[in-house]
Amino acid sequence: MILLCPPGVYRAQSDTDLLAGHLTGTATGRDVLDLGTGTGALALSAWRAGAASVTAVDLARRCVATTRLNCLLHGTPVRVLRGDLFAPVAGRRFGMIVANPPYVPSEAAVLPRHRAARSWDAGPDGRAVLDRICDAAPDHLTDDGILMIVHSQVCGPQATLDRLERRGLRATVVDRSRIPFGPVMRSRAGLLERRGLVAPGDRLEELVVVEARRG
Repeated sequence: MILLCPPGVYRAQSDTDLLAGHLTGTATGRDVLDLGTGTGALALSAWRAGAASVTAVDLARRCVATTRLNCLLHGTPVRVLRGDLFAPVAGRRFGMIVANPPYVPSEAAVLPRHRAARSWDAGPDGRAVLDRICDAAPDHLTDDGILMIVHSQVCGPQATLDRLERRGLRATVVDRSRIPFGPVMRSRAGLLERRGLVAPGDRLEELVVVEARRG
């Protein structure tokens, strides 16, 4: 799928592809919410997988404009909203929520708001956005709803499972993939080693897809 990706917008990569591969069969007939849509890659994938409707949300104006344009170019009727995670869809519930949030550990706890780095910087443990999604998602899922998140093993997949289960969801890792570090992870290799998040010299990253449903 060819997508426009102007400067400052996160380009769909291996993590997006890994999650998109799980939408076929699961998104069919569901109202889908794509959080942090970026270029709209997951929103478009959900529609192609047979979603009943797709809503895409992003905080960045540039991402919202890019997703709208990509949906227009692909003839896809996705509703695109600007705002912080669930704020634009307050009070709504969805049959499926998908997210490829920022998850790269960063030096600073304060997240950038006006730079491309806000697409990947996620605080010292990489969980600044992940934890917010885990905490709020159950309030926006239908009774048979599904949450699917992709992130790196450096963020601690077990922490994601535990947090979702404390919120009443049954969570499992449904896919894993080891890939070479991309540019951002390579630039943070020293930081990740010092924090014990990767072994010395390890330049392979494991991506995980977490699926959560009501128990």
